[in-house]
Amino acid sequence: MTNRDDEKWKKRFNLLRYFAIALLSGVVCFVWQYFLADGFFKNTLIVLGLLFMLPFCVYLFFLTIWHWKQRYIGKHSDLWGALILVETSGWMKIVYLFRHIIPDARGRGRYTVQQSPPTLLE
Repeated sequence: MTNRDDEKWKKRFNLLRYFAIALLSGVVCFVWQYFLADGFFKNTLIVLGLLFMLPFCVYLFFLTIWHWKQRYIGKHSDLWGALILVETSGWMKIVYLFRHIIPDARGRGRYTVQQSPPTLLE
């Protein structure tokens, strides 16, 4: 993996974080409309909540496929590929987010950055 690819993935992971903040804002709108709102304001909060949630859901769909295609480290590539492409509810993308994308963004688990041991010449 080149340094340029790592920079591209850092940007992608940061963008996912920003969309997650928007997702949380959408959840707040939904909770607010459930407990506090009436009439037109309730409908406005529902629409606003959906608009806040949509970018995260769409971007997660694309990011999951990009990640699986380029950076997947694991033993079940064919299984994940089939589940991601065939399954339509989005649950497998959320599972993949927690099993692969978040650990990769944090550099943990199977995505730990391996540093080569120092040689005698260094």
